[in-house]
Amino acid sequence: MSIIRMPGSRSNPEGSRAAASPRAALDALLAGSAGGTLRRAQWLDAMDRLLRPLLPAGLGAHARLANVRGDRLVFVVDSPVWHAKLRLAAPALIDAARSIGLEVNDVGVRTTTAPLRPLPPAEARHAPMSAAARAGLEAALALLRPDASEEHAGGDRKAGARRATKPPAEPAEGAS
Repeated sequence: MSIIRMPGSRSNPEGSRAAASPRAALDALLAGSAGGTLRRAQWLDAMDRLLRPLLPAGLGAHARLANVRGDRLVFVVDSPVWHAKLRLAAPALIDAARSIGLEVNDVGVRTTTAPLRPLPPAEARHAPMSAAARAGLEAALALLRPDASEEHAGGDRKAGARRATKPPAEPAEGAS
C-alpha cells in the first residue's frame, strides 16, 4: 500500500503509530499553547469531584463546579430549585472548600438549561421493552421471515408472492 502525503505535511505516517498513544497525545496538548487552559480544566474537574460529595444529599447530581474566581466558588445548577438549595448550603460549602485548601469566601450560582454531564448514548436512554411488547415484536418479525410466511399460507405460495386482491364491489344500481 502506498502512502500519499499532503503537500507541506511534516507528519511521518510510518513512525507515528508508536507515538500515537493517548498519553502521548495528552502530553503534547499540555505542552502546547493550550496547555494552561487544559491544566485549569483538569484542576477544576478535580476540585468538582472533591466538593460534590460534600454537598447536601441530592444536590450533587444537579450541581457542578464551573470556576474558582478569586475568592469565589462558581457553581452551575440545572434548575432554580437547586439554585436556591445551593445558596442555602453556601456557608457549609465554603467551610468544606477551605478544608481542602481553597481560600474562598463566597459562592456564586448560575442556572443552566444544558445538561451538566454528557448524555449517555441514544440506545442507553431508551426504557427497557416490556415482555408483552417484546413478544409482539418477535411475532411480527416471525411473520416477516420468508419461511414463516409459507407456513402461514399453507405452503402453496412461493416466498414473496402476493395474493390477488379482489376488486371492490360495484355499487348497486339506483344507490346514491
